[in-house]
Order: sequence, then structure tokens, then C-alpha cells
Amino acid sequence: MDISLSGHSAIVTGGSKGLGYAIAMQFAQSGADVAIAARGRQALDKAVKDVQAVAKGKVIGVTGDVGVPADIKKIYDEAVKAFGKVDIVVNNAGTSRNGKFEEITDEVWREDIDQKVFAAIRLTRLAWPAMKERKWGRVINVLNIGSKAPRAGSAPTTISRAAGAALTKVLSHEGAPHGILVNAMLVGFIESDQHVQRAAKEGIPLAEYVGKRAKDIPLRRIGRAEEFANLACFLASDAASYITGTAINVDGGHSPVM
Repeated sequence: MDISLSGHSAIVTGGSKGLGYAIAMQFAQSGADVAIAARGRQALDKAVKDVQAVAKGKVIGVTGDVGVPADIKKIYDEAVKAFGKVDIVVNNAGTSRNGKFEEITDEVWREDIDQKVFAAIRLTRLAWPAMKERKWGRVINVLNIGSKAPRAGSAPTTISRAAGAALTKVLSHEGAPHGILVNAMLVGFIESDQHVQRAAKEGIPLAEYVGKRAKDIPLRRIGRAEEFANLACFLASDAASYITGTAINVDGGHSPVM
């Protein structure tokens, strides 16, 4: 099976670290032109340099906050300027925020929905018309397993992500007649900077934090970012030409919902 993205160009939001970085790296190695979008310039510059070292196509970095409409437009415009087109969109940006329902303020709700739901809507809406015209496109929404099986104290993240799952299904139906495939990837417990931060917050070594969480996973280990990126690369390729409108758990069997 040939997993090649040669001739295609992609935007990966939240692409300077973690899962987004792994996806950008895999896309670039598979031949795609890649625009990496992130808020922090220092981390972005390093990511671009590292990805360029293995890339078969062009790689650019664009700073921007996906919660800001003007920044979304800038990210898209710079990618089109560099590559001539954008036919793969990976909506990955957004941190995991959660708390007790009665303690979550309107401001936190707005920020979470802007960064996760509206960001995906706005970026996809910019790329959509040209995808339809070319009769080829891929949209991959990075969500989490809580969007299917939310638990107490998991708002606002799981609610925003559930909206992302609904958006995925709607777009898959509208895109299908035009050769646009839309899918979601649901993150389980996978190595990321967020876990480093949480271990620090709990005041325990990262290995101890990871070990505690891995006990609840059927595979008895946490996932690697590269494993997540492998699926993204497959979904973005022609090898996944009959897959659309689905939300795939990447969680080592952790979710109680298929």
C-alpha cells in the first residue's frame, strides 16, 4: 500500500509541538507541502527547522491564534501563497480544559469553543470552496475520546469536542459528492506536553504519572505521537479513499465506546 501525499499541501494547526508536530513531520516525510501553524514563534521556528530537515516538499511556519478569526485568515492565505493551494486541513489546535460545571465561567466557555469549534469551522470554510472545485480534499479534526464518552468534570473540553464530532459528520455528507473526505481522530492517553505539565502540577515524576494512567489502558502503555500521526497520514492519503464521516479512537482500547 502506497501512503504518499506528494502533490498535496496541508495546514496543521497547533503544529509546533506534540501531536500536531508529529503529524506535520509525517506529512512532510510523505511528500506533502506543510504549513505549520502555532502561537509561539520560538517553538514554531524550531519545529519548522526540524521538519524541513526530513521534508520532501516545502515547509513554512505561520504564527497565529486559531481563536482569532483574522489569524485564521492569515494562516490560510500564507499557505496558499506558499503552495498555491491547500487541500488537507488538520484542525488540531486547542488545549484540554476541564473543571466542575458550576465553576466554569462564560469566558472559559467562549475561549474553548472559539479555539476548538469555531477555529475548525473558520479554517475549513476557507479551504472548502477550492477543495470542491478540485474535487479532492481532506479534513481531519483532532478530538478526544471524551467526545464519545464524557465523564463528570470534563467540561468544557468534551462538550467542544463533541461539537467537533457533529461538525465532522455534517461536513462528511456535504463533502462526499465533491471528493472531500472528513474524519475525526480521537485522542486517548498519548505522549504530549500536556502530560508533562500535569505531572509537574501533581508534583510527581513524569514516569510515575504515566505509569498510573497506563494501568487503565488495555494495552498497558500510553501511545506515541508517531502512532497518532501514522493514522493522520493514512486518512489524508488516497489509500483512505472510502473512509469518511467516522471518528476513530486512538487510545489503546481505553474508551468504553467503540
